[in-house]
Amino acid sequence: MADDDKQKKAAEDETAKKPAKKAAAKKATAAKAESAKDSKEASAKKDAPAKKAEPKGESKKETAPKAESKKDDAKGERKSVKKAPKAAKKEAKGKKAESKPESGKRAKKEPAKRTKAAPETPPVVSARARYVRVAPRKARLVADQVRGLHIEQALALLQFSPRGAAQDIQKLIESAAANAENNHDLVGDEMRVASITVDEGPTLRRFRPRALGRATPINKRTSHIAVALTPAEDD
Repeated sequence: MADDDKQKKAAEDETAKKPAKKAAAKKATAAKAESAKDSKEASAKKDAPAKKAEPKGESKKETAPKAESKKDDAKGERKSVKKAPKAAKKEAKGKKAESKPESGKRAKKEPAKRTKAAPETPPVVSARARYVRVAPRKARLVADQVRGLHIEQALALLQFSPRGAAQDIQKLIESAAANAENNHDLVGDEMRVASITVDEGPTLRRFRPRALGRATPINKRTSHIAVALTPAEDD
């Protein structure tokens, strides 16, 4: 009897322990399920930014071909722009080559135009006297009277002029007339005084003794006279 009672108590204890074990097992499974959900949510959150970042990378990959296509278009436009002037130059050269034979034909057909002969410049005969012992200021007074006159009138004026420089200028004009006859085959008596200039030459400095041991300077000036003759125009 004692053994039967012990077996019954053991069976009752086991039956009492079974619901407790089931409740513990259920709690454990619930905790595992919750931990699995939490882990899934955490992994989903981590994967979300990566997924969002993926479209950006994809957009960059998509924009890269677009940029490449734009670069290709720009290169194509530049090449077309470079080719356009070359084509224009070639066309211009072709037009010039075509116009050249036409111009040659026209030149053959059209008679050569006569070029107008340039008016002949009258010959100029010059003579020059250097270091003439006359002051330039005094020689210019005579030169102004003779400039532009016919040679006969100039020589007549100089022959009867009371100024000292008249003789030197008369000799110079006669020398220029002789040059015209001998060197240019012109008639000396049919010339005109085209220009006559008087330039200052070097000055000779001298001194005159004066009273009380003083000395006063004397400047002996010289002149360079140039004459140019041209044939006189027939009235």
